Amino acid sequence: MMIKFILLFAAASFYFFINTAIAFPEHHPVPGGTVVIELSSADTPQPRAFYKKQKVAVHKYDDAWYAMIGISLNTKPGRYEVNYQFDDKKQYHHSFVIKNKTYKAQYLTVKNKRKVNPTAEDMKRIVKERQIKKAAKNTWSDQTVHSDFIRPVDGRISSIFGLRRFFNQQARRPHSGLDIAAPQGTPVKAIADARVIETGDFFFSGNMIYLDHGQGVISLYAHLYKTHVKPGQLIKQGDIIGEVGETGRVTGPHLHLSLLLNRTAVDPDHWLPAVKAQ
Repeated sequence: MMIKFILLFAAASFYFFINTAIAFPEHHPVPGGTVVIELSSADTPQPRAFYKKQKVAVHKYDDAWYAMIGISLNTKPGRYEVNYQFDDKKQYHHSFVIKNKTYKAQYLTVKNKRKVNPTAEDMKRIVKERQIKKAAKNTWSDQTVHSDFIRPVDGRISSIFGLRRFFNQQARRPHSGLDIAAPQGTPVKAIADARVIETGDFFFSGNMIYLDHGQGVISLYAHLYKTHVKPGQLIKQGDIIGEVGETGRVTGPHLHLSLLLNRTAVDPDHWLPAVKAQ
């Protein structure tokens, strides 16, 4: 029923979606997608939901509570379940099926060879930065999820989520976000209300910002020329948080936008309003 609801709603509201920000993510039960599951009616207390023992975001939409679950790229097709409970502690379960999806390969040439094969000294820095990134990704706040996202910058989509990447013919991890090409210095906007978790200059990601949108929903902005916010700062949707750049491992100026749910990178495009036709 949930899938049918999403499809019917999308079909009936196509014009609306291409002209305004969406208020709910799309349901894509595939590796790298977001699974949207109805848990209970809105007149119940807010349930607490878990997937693979990880807390997941729960959002009220219209007359029901929904779980929004991030599915990792390495998830195998099959049946899975979300567990949830109310104040009475009784356990409830809802199963769902993950379908297969094959992502294309992308071959890139990086001029700075250290960004492909780091030195021993570089690796010391990278290891330290992994701990900072892990702490940022593990952030959880109980605030209401802000899911009516806007696009952070206008520009051409230069690389989509999930591509199997090869740098200088060497295989690396799949692309964990969405790349939007734009001139250096182009203002970057916060996609929704948030609290700044972390900022900094990272070896691969360049100047980067992590934003907390509530309940494990986290956005990440990488390769920035400049950052304009500080950890702990509260910001509103549309606030300028930085500028497009080409810092870190890049082939040109662009914004890398990642979206994390329950510590899992998912396709940000399923949460963003469609690009208006030119």
